[in-house]
Amino acid sequence: MPLLEIDELQTYYGNIAALKGVSLTVDEGEIVTLIGSNGAGKSTTLRSISGLTPPRSGSIRFNGKEISRTPPQDIVRLGISQSPEARRTFQRMTVRENLDMGAYLRRDKEIGADLDRVYDLFPRLKERERQKSGTMSGGEQQMLAIGRALMARPKLLLLDEPSMGIAPILVDRIYETIVEINKQGTTILLVEQNANYALGVSERGYVLETGTVALTDASDALRTNPDVQKAYLGA
Repeated sequence: MPLLEIDELQTYYGNIAALKGVSLTVDEGEIVTLIGSNGAGKSTTLRSISGLTPPRSGSIRFNGKEISRTPPQDIVRLGISQSPEARRTFQRMTVRENLDMGAYLRRDKEIGADLDRVYDLFPRLKERERQKSGTMSGGEQQMLAIGRALMARPKLLLLDEPSMGIAPILVDRIYETIVEINKQGTTILLVEQNANYALGVSERGYVLETGTVALTDASDALRTNPDVQKAYLGA
């Protein structure tokens, strides 16, 4: 049984259909990517999963449980957390305060261990623990957004455009860390416009076009698909 199973998802903004019957699965332990151009529905898919933009129809099952009408805070409790597009860190709060916010729903005794894990994954955050996030670079804030999402101890991590607006050298570092997070046991659903990076770390991919799944295949096969190369890989 897939960890995440989406069937015929339709999500609207007002009267505008952003998702027009999207179906996909993510198995436990995988990195799966959604690629596509601006407006294809990638971020809306993640927002629907996390409960921020509930779908009008269709099914979202997580660990066998239907969650399409579940409030966002309960979705986090079930084991899904998101690092949003444009990072959205709390600009006037310190790095440590941002990370503490990621664990705000938890009452267990493992929060300290997870904080150490985040600092091991992103040593720069440890160096800047007392710095206000709004004074950091875009790449550092992206590390913080991912770290904050990890503080919820998710089974499924949703990553929305982790390479957006970041210097190439830091993008490489962040993607190395994404692979490491997955190796440590976290399943990842990754949204990216930079298809080269996304297909390089994922097992499978879905190509979204105007709110529908246009193509799905193993990531290696998508990288060599002439249509994908032409539209998304700059070939």
